[in-house]
Amino acid sequence: MTKIPSLMRAVVLTGHGDMDKLEYHDDWPTPNPGPCDVLIQVGACGLNNTDVNSRTAWYSKGVSEATTGETFETAESDDASWGGAAIQFPRIQGADICGRVRAIGEQVPKTLLDKRVMVETWIRDWSDPDNLNKCGYLGSECDGGFADFLKVDYRQVHTIQSDLTDIEIATFATSWLTAENMLNQAQVRSEDTVLITGASGGVGSALIQLANRRGAKTIGMASDSKHERLKQFAPDALIGRAPDQLKSELRNVIGSESVTVVFDVVGGDYWPNLISVLSRNGRYVCSGAIAGPIVNFDLRTMYLNDLTFFGCTVVPRGTFVNLVNYIQNGEVSPIVAAVYPLKELKIAQQTMIDKQHTGNIVISLDRHPDGDSE
Repeated sequence: MTKIPSLMRAVVLTGHGDMDKLEYHDDWPTPNPGPCDVLIQVGACGLNNTDVNSRTAWYSKGVSEATTGETFETAESDDASWGGAAIQFPRIQGADICGRVRAIGEQVPKTLLDKRVMVETWIRDWSDPDNLNKCGYLGSECDGGFADFLKVDYRQVHTIQSDLTDIEIATFATSWLTAENMLNQAQVRSEDTVLITGASGGVGSALIQLANRRGAKTIGMASDSKHERLKQFAPDALIGRAPDQLKSELRNVIGSESVTVVFDVVGGDYWPNLISVLSRNGRYVCSGAIAGPIVNFDLRTMYLNDLTFFGCTVVPRGTFVNLVNYIQNGEVSPIVAAVYPLKELKIAQQTMIDKQHTGNIVISLDRHPDGDSE
C-alpha cells in the first residue's frame, strides 16, 4: 500500500489576475478522501483554456476582448467563472488528469485501489446526476490536478487500459470531451461537411479525428505553418486561419462554397464569414471565443437560411465513457505539443496563450509518467 504524505506539491491560484496569482508550493496539505472519495496520485495533467480564462476573469460579462492571458480591468469577480459565479480561492486548477488511485473512502469499491484512471471533468450532484444545472467543473468549483494528489468522488473516475503514457492520456479529457459533445449536439453524420476553426488547438484537432470517425468530410482552419502536422489526422482539406475570401477558398479545396456544419472555438471579428458559408439548414456549434466573445450577428443570415445554433459547455452523462472506450480501442491519437514539470506551470500556460503549438500542453508530475506500477 502506498504511503500517503501529509504534504504535497501544488500550484495554487490565489485570485484573479496575472501569472503572479499562480503560486508553487511543496508543502500544501494533501487532501483527505471522504466516504465516497478516492485519492488519486496524479501522473500528468493537461492544460486547457478554462484555466487561463478563470485566472484572468475573462468569463465576466464586463470583458469583451479576446483571451490574452492578462488581467482585465473591466472584469467583475462575482461572475468570473464559466458558470457565472464567483470562484472560491485558493484553488488548484487542472482538469485533464491521468493517475492512480492510492486511497479510498469506506463506501468506495475496493477494486479501484491502485487502478490507473482518468477523471471526468464535470463534477455532478450524484443525488441528481443528470441535472446539468448542478454540475461544476474540476479545477473551478473544486480542486483539480496541478498537484501530487487529487480528491474526487469515485463515480467521477474511469479506469483506463491503454499503452499510451499518462502524459498522452492527459491530452484527452477536456478537449476531446468538448469535441464529442459538439458533434453530438449537431448530430454529425457521414453526409456532413464540417468546417473547424482553430484546428491546431486541442478541441480543433480532436474534432478532426472524431468527425473523421463518423465519416464526415473535414476542413480544418489553421495557420499555414501548422498544416504539415495536422495532415497526419487526414482532414479532407486544410485552409488558412482566416482567408480573405472564405467561399473561394472552400471552392478551391472541396469544390463547394458551403458546408453543413461550422465548429467554432474562435469567434471574434471573422465570425460573420463563418456564418456566411453555412448551407441552408446548416448548424453552427460554438464552445469558445478565444478571438473575442462579441460578434457582428446579422439575424437575416440566420433566419433566411434556416440555420440552427448550438452552444456547448456542460456535457451529458455517458459521453466521457464513450471517450474512454475510443482511447482503449485505439480509435483516436493524442497530440502532445509540449511537456513541462509542475514548477514550470506558468511557462506552460504562457506557451498555450502564445498559440504557436499544435495539440495539447501537459504538466508531468514526475510520478510514473509511463503509467507503470511500482
